[in-house]
Amino acid sequence: MRSWTQLLPLAIGVVVVAGVTWWLLEGDSVLGTWLLAALILGHGVAHIAFVAPRPEPASATAGQMEWPFDLGRSWLVRRFGVDPSVVQVAGRALTAVTIVTALLAAVATVGILVPAGWWSGLVVALAVSSTLLLALVFSPTFVIGFGIDFALLWLALVSGWGPAG
Repeated sequence: MRSWTQLLPLAIGVVVVAGVTWWLLEGDSVLGTWLLAALILGHGVAHIAFVAPRPEPASATAGQMEWPFDLGRSWLVRRFGVDPSVVQVAGRALTAVTIVTALLAAVATVGILVPAGWWSGLVVALAVSSTLLLALVFSPTFVIGFGIDFALLWLALVSGWGPAG
């Protein structure tokens, strides 16, 4: 499957950055906290692709990855005949929740404006809304996003790490 080979460099990069971030967090490095905040924000903002216009390909080539962020191609529409406008509304709402909770979780991570005590709840809300959105338009290319969501859930609920506050 061509899409998997296209995703491999990104997947490797995500694993390396996550490992470095975890190593820095374990060492109580301020840099680790800021890097985690940037990763949380970046993960949330990436979901804007679900509401942004589909980019036109520079050139139509065989083997090019299909645009996976199209809310109109949800399995709920194809398999169960759910009205596409319902999926659009749900997808846009989940996108908004994901982006807002990512922003709030990122600033809580570094202790700016949002209390550090809210951090784990915000991270869980981010991961759950992201997972629901990715599942709404499921594509194998979202495996990285699902992995990030599960890593965030683990970090917030299991690891014992939290921002100083």
